[in-house]
Amino acid sequence: QVHLVESGGGLVQAGGSLRLSCAASGSIFSINRMEWYRQAPGSQRELVASVSRSGGTNYVDSVKDRFTVSRDNAKNTVYLQMNSLKPEDTAVYYCRMWITITQGRGTYDYWGQGTQVTVSS
Repeated sequence: QVHLVESGGGLVQAGGSLRLSCAASGSIFSINRMEWYRQAPGSQRELVASVSRSGGTNYVDSVKDRFTVSRDNAKNTVYLQMNSLKPEDTAVYYCRMWITITQGRGTYDYWGQGTQVTVSS
């Protein structure tokens, strides 16, 4: 069984910073891509940032130059450093990891429980 646990959300003023963490635990052979999504009330969930196993990153245009995604493979953890936060960044943030439990078997996606980020103006 694999579990993803997120932490680091909260309430911050516009212009402030937060750092989200998402740690995977359980029987894990390898983790491929790690992703951060967010979902604001009344909106669809959107992909915010991703990091490949080798460290390559991608971002949605609205967070480029403000957010940084990184990973620690030894800890099975992905981070999202969010700077210069804006009220429109307010959402529930979810991590997603593509995990192989057993060598030679399939890779499946797992989701964190979500953490609320609220940015006040």
